[in-house]
Amino acid sequence: MTVAQDLTRRQAIAEYQILDQPPEPDLLGLVQLAATVCGVPTAVINIIDDRSQHQIAAIGMQASTCSREDSMCAAVLQNPGLVVVPDARDDDRFAANPFVTGVIGNVRFYASSPLITPQGVPIGTICIFDEQTGDLTPERRDSLNLIAHQVIDVLELRRIATELNRSNEQLERFAAQVSHDLKNPLMAVSGFIELAADSPEMADAPQATESLARAESAATRMGTMIGDLLDYARAGGARPRQDDVDVQHIVRAVVDDLSPAIAAAGARIEVDAAIRLTGDATLLRALVQNLVANAIKFTSASGIQPHIVVAAETLVGGWRLSVDDNGPGVAPEDRERVFGLMDRGASDDVPGLGIGLSTCQRIVEAHGGSIGIGESALGGANVWVVLPRPGIASRPADAITPETAPPPSV
Repeated sequence: MTVAQDLTRRQAIAEYQILDQPPEPDLLGLVQLAATVCGVPTAVINIIDDRSQHQIAAIGMQASTCSREDSMCAAVLQNPGLVVVPDARDDDRFAANPFVTGVIGNVRFYASSPLITPQGVPIGTICIFDEQTGDLTPERRDSLNLIAHQVIDVLELRRIATELNRSNEQLERFAAQVSHDLKNPLMAVSGFIELAADSPEMADAPQATESLARAESAATRMGTMIGDLLDYARAGGARPRQDDVDVQHIVRAVVDDLSPAIAAAGARIEVDAAIRLTGDATLLRALVQNLVANAIKFTSASGIQPHIVVAAETLVGGWRLSVDDNGPGVAPEDRERVFGLMDRGASDDVPGLGIGLSTCQRIVEAHGGSIGIGESALGGANVWVVLPRPGIASRPADAITPETAPPPSV
């Protein structure tokens, strides 16, 4: 093998982080299956780098490490493929091998199937052998090849899980830094608001005092939200809290926070959401705020004075939230695409990064729910969300269409 091949193999093996680790239960199960299906006492998963053969899972023998020169599997890895040898003493590749001659073992029957990564790099084999001569039927040969593919699937899942853990750790560090960077100026803003509110001049300016009080309340809510989002990021975003959520209260807080945008657009907001549900209050508030802000932004950008209705209702197995507007709507062919990250549909003239609906989808899916877009009775878009009660599985998002989704409340 060339130096380049050895280097490529070593890098591929390193990505799986499987050497010098206890045997994976799933891999032990696969070697047991290989031995049983093929009717032999011994099966091994070998990982072969530029120096050694590492037995990472074995049945019928103790897993160990040997030099590549002594490996039977290394001799066939140069031309990866299924290998079946009825009697290794009669094969020039193995006749002098210590696993055959008695120095290490007395292998007679040998068969192996290569372990090839999705990138096409052979990193080892799953092999079976016996001290008696033998052979494999066509069905058993197919089974050995299939098990080899399953070994790679297990290794790939392990690699992906490791990468996700690393990504979550990076996300936690990033969220902590962002939280710190946001809280410092927010605390300064809150301090200045408090100073302004307490100044003697405010005694004769009740309207300004009320505005400062609302600003201080919004800053406090934002500080809480930053802290809660940091906690969510630290948890990997995998398990939202199960709060008792007053939806009407959340929507009213969102409308209050968005009051400058609402006033600037001359928007009319109606709220019909007097229900309680179970979910993560912080994330659901972010969901509602994104949906309402989107409705204001895109409707206003089209030259229409926004009319928005936020509604919520209780279903048999959960709850339904909806945000209707009188804007331009979303064309049927774009209704799935707009949930993609950085995608704003056809509205490229509207400012923003296009992450709002993608964030909404992640929040809804974290709750086990579904989100979609239909036509509103107001003439624009109807963005609907269905959330299941805890313990009740929701239908997959792709199984719900505008025709099968609960009808709009408007």
